Amino acid sequence: MSKLFAFSGSDDFCPGGSIYPNRKESSLFFYPNQDVYFPPCKRCRVSSPFVFAGGKFEQKKPSIEILPDECLFEIFRRLPGGQERSTCACVSKRWLTLVSNIRRDEINDNKTTQASDLEYESTDKKGGVSSEDVDSDVEGDGYLSRSLDGKKATDVRLASIAVGTASRGGLGKLFIRGSKSRYGVTTVGLRAISRGCPSLRVLSLWNLSSVGDEGLCEIANGCHQLEKLDLCHCPSITDKSLLAVAKGCTNLTDLTIEGCANIGNEGLQAIARSCPNLKYVSIKDCPLVGDQGVASLLSSASYSLTKVKLQALSITDVSLAIIGHYGKAVTDLSLTSLPNVSEKGFWVMGNGHGLQKLKSFTVTSCRGATDLGLEAVGKSCPNLKQLCLSKCPFLSDKGLSSLAKAASSLECLQLEECHRITQFGFFCSLINCGAKLKVISFANCLGIKDLNSGLPPLSPCESLSSLSIHNCPGFGDASLFALGKLCPHLQHVELCGLHGITDAGVLPLLESCEAGLLKVNLSGCVNLSDKVVQTISNLHGWTLELLNLNGCKISDASLVAIGENCQLLTDLDISKCTITDSGIAALAHFNPINLQILSVSGCSMVSDKSLPSLGKLGETLLGLNLQQCKAISSRAVELLTEQLWRSSGMICYYFLSLKMGVGFFMAEFP
Repeated sequence: MSKLFAFSGSDDFCPGGSIYPNRKESSLFFYPNQDVYFPPCKRCRVSSPFVFAGGKFEQKKPSIEILPDECLFEIFRRLPGGQERSTCACVSKRWLTLVSNIRRDEINDNKTTQASDLEYESTDKKGGVSSEDVDSDVEGDGYLSRSLDGKKATDVRLASIAVGTASRGGLGKLFIRGSKSRYGVTTVGLRAISRGCPSLRVLSLWNLSSVGDEGLCEIANGCHQLEKLDLCHCPSITDKSLLAVAKGCTNLTDLTIEGCANIGNEGLQAIARSCPNLKYVSIKDCPLVGDQGVASLLSSASYSLTKVKLQALSITDVSLAIIGHYGKAVTDLSLTSLPNVSEKGFWVMGNGHGLQKLKSFTVTSCRGATDLGLEAVGKSCPNLKQLCLSKCPFLSDKGLSSLAKAASSLECLQLEECHRITQFGFFCSLINCGAKLKVISFANCLGIKDLNSGLPPLSPCESLSSLSIHNCPGFGDASLFALGKLCPHLQHVELCGLHGITDAGVLPLLESCEAGLLKVNLSGCVNLSDKVVQTISNLHGWTLELLNLNGCKISDASLVAIGENCQLLTDLDISKCTITDSGIAALAHFNPINLQILSVSGCSMVSDKSLPSLGKLGETLLGLNLQQCKAISSRAVELLTEQLWRSSGMICYYFLSLKMGVGFFMAEFP
């Protein structure tokens, strides 16, 4: 063949005369790099019956692969069932592509014809037909879920999902987390889903730069049952997609848009007009979204929209005024990083008297969240139960106290990085929150100082069951002593990263807890000793389930007390403590203990000698952390892993590092 194409002599291909008896066939030719003889036709693959091999023409063996796509498509859509089509899709990518492009209304199998004939005959004989007489190939309602992450998110896999789930109940939820791979998801993959999965109800698209309006329009045109749509960092999707979704998916209830720079007010207005059942809206970091889009959503879904999250948007006080007036069904409201919203916006929202059903309110990094604005919100929300305030630089003790007094139904109060709040504001909020407050949490509030004077008259807070103070360096023993008098029914106590507290402050708090503590977290409190652990074990060992002593100054004596008294303890963290092999042995000596999670990370004095004790504890353990235990050798870890595998049937994962030490984690078989 190469000689033929390298021929540079006479123009006569055959000097002896034409090899074609009919001159009309003189256009027949040989394709480069192929030993196949192709006569002139529209589809060469169909009319290639000869193969040139060994210097002569041989008849080519017939193959279904020579059929054009149109013929194969007609064959596939006439197969008797979804299982047969799935089997065909496994043959090649070409067949998979063809099968995945068959719409459900294009399927014309034999059973449909038989059902029609049976209906005709039954109508003539009996005047009707029962549903039992027709054995139709019924597809499911879409209860299957599929997730594709990273490099696995490709068009081929989406086509496989579209074909494979059709005969197994139907696809109901699809989550795609894309990557920068050049073989990522495109319109082709979404088209396959739209045609093969009309039962799709939940679609989540993350980090898919190659997916544009055309792909999402395919979904909107084929998946009319779609209820939840999540678009995150899809820069090629614009308002055109939302217009198509609004037209084709009128049952939409949840809409999440994040980091989509080309989606603006027009798309949101279309959703507002066409989706009356919208219940959840979350919009984040979309620069084209303004007051018009938010106002349309709130005003159109006034009686159905229950959850609203707005973050990093260029909206103004107008949007908050609309929320305050039209948010009649809103129960959860979250406002984060809204630089153009002022104190007036919060005040107007509160005085709109529309948030009567609001139960959870979260404000983060909003300069307009001042004393006046938040107090107005508290007064107009009689059912407010959870309040989370983070990075509110203009919130003071007076505003927090007034807000706590106004929100009489408040059950959970969380503050983070509100540096103008002092000890006075902390205790005032605790006292003024009423008889329903159950949880209070303060984190990274640098304004709190441990003052002994100036506190208001204290009265017990009988309802408080959970206290959490994280990384508030000014919180000390005096504050803990006052809390001991205020909160007699605590069950959960978290005092983390408080370097200023000692045994003198913690002991009165522990002794005042009458109900019995369930969870105690004292991690990072470096000045606490064995005396605190012994008190916890003696007073609350009969109820204690979790104990975190990470970084505390405790010794083997604490483990002895825990083993003797804490029979219900399931989670114990003694990382970075001065315990030894004797302490581990003492803990393992008490058989009734039912530990499931044990962490001794960074305990440098725990060595290979603890191997038998750890093996005994492993009979009930689900997780074990030995990282940074430098005195434990790799060989000991291997032996312990093998022992636990044989004795309890657990699967063990261990991580070895010359610098970090040794550690491993165990989990039961499912």
